[in-house]
Amino acid sequence: MKAICVDDEEMILDLTVSFLEESDFFDEVRGFSTGSDAVDYLNKNEVALALLDVDMPEMNGMTLAQKIRKINPQIAIIFLTGYSQYAVEAFSIHADGYLLKPVIKEKLIEEINYILSSRNTAPDHLVTARTFGNFDIYVNGKNVVFKRSKSKELLAYLIDNRGSSVTRAEAFAALWEDGLYDRAMQKQMDVIVRSLKETLKEYGISEIMEMKSGAMRVCPELIDCDMYRYLEGDESAIKEFRGVYMNSYYWASLTEASLLGDDF
Repeated sequence: MKAICVDDEEMILDLTVSFLEESDFFDEVRGFSTGSDAVDYLNKNEVALALLDVDMPEMNGMTLAQKIRKINPQIAIIFLTGYSQYAVEAFSIHADGYLLKPVIKEKLIEEINYILSSRNTAPDHLVTARTFGNFDIYVNGKNVVFKRSKSKELLAYLIDNRGSSVTRAEAFAALWEDGLYDRAMQKQMDVIVRSLKETLKEYGISEIMEMKSGAMRVCPELIDCDMYRYLEGDESAIKEFRGVYMNSYYWASLTEASLLGDDF
């Protein structure tokens, strides 16, 4: 496995690189003082872990983390910073860990060990769904691109329902809060459903959605979803949730409130 460290302070960069090398988790550890150099390396190499400073002049750690997620969302990301106020923002982009400076070797190794062991024991799924923060879905580490935004939202709504069947009318009421489900909108809903099915087929993941007697549902057992793992008591998912759930969709606020209140 390979790992990278990114920090504009040379002394801290050398220290964190040496810590990772001494951990024996990685075959190669590279240090970078700028985010752009790190991105160039990530575009050419498979990396398991990125240890990022938050406060950097050219490209800060949050921006770099977003670029890393686009390159490969499976890379584990740990933030290092001297400022605790970055914690909420860090976890909103699905960071795996967050440690305050000065870096303590034992705590860093413990964090890495926990992250890597959790990932190694995870079951195989067809897709990965990220719901904490914005909603996105990945196949083999690559982001699924939807032709219609409402098709993406429909899948998000089905995932939110955790395998329960949803009729077209119910889905319409969620996706169009004040809309009238007349004949024209019924046809529009058919277009949205068809577009979603075509996207799933294109990515070879048609199995995650079932349609029967006019109703739709997802198959939760085929989806690695942070919200599902949270409800199962998974420690990494509990740690990842920072009060933001599918924040692009108004209907998701009910689930968000339940998660915050631990009412599930």
